[in-house]
Amino acid sequence: MIVGQILKAKAIDETITIGPDVTVGEAAKILSSRKIGAVIVATDPKHPEGILSERDIVRELGKTGSEVLAHKVSDFMTRKLVSCRPDDTALAVLERMSTGRFRHMPVMSDDEMIGLVSIGDVVKARLEQLAMENKSLEGMIMGH
Repeated sequence: MIVGQILKAKAIDETITIGPDVTVGEAAKILSSRKIGAVIVATDPKHPEGILSERDIVRELGKTGSEVLAHKVSDFMTRKLVSCRPDDTALAVLERMSTGRFRHMPVMSDDEMIGLVSIGDVVKARLEQLAMENKSLEGMIMGH
C-alpha cells in the first residue's frame, strides 16, 4: 500500500495546523480536544514550518515545568521535518518513522503538504496489506 491510499482511507482527512505564535498551552488543548498526537506549525497550511507533538510538550514540561505552557510553539517545535510522498510505500514510511523515532510525518507533493500520516495509520495499512496477502496465499493453497 502507498501513502496516497492511506490518506484517502483516513477517517479524518483534515490536517490540523496552528500558527507559530500559538502558545504551547493552546496547542496542548487542541491536541487533547482533537485526540491527536501532533500538529503542524505553519503560517500557510500548505508549507509546514515545523511540527509539535505531545512528546515535545511533555519533554519541555519535564525540563522547565508548567511555565512552558506560556511559550510559543515555535520555541519547541521540530523544525527539520522528515516527510514522505504519496507514492512512498507504507513499509518505507514505517521504516523511516522507526529509525527516526517519531510518530507523525507530513506528506508532501510538489513542495506542498497534502496530509499527515501517523504511525498508527501506517501500521494499520500494513496490517491490512499483510492480511490480504495472507488470504490470497490461503486461496492459492486451498485451490480457490
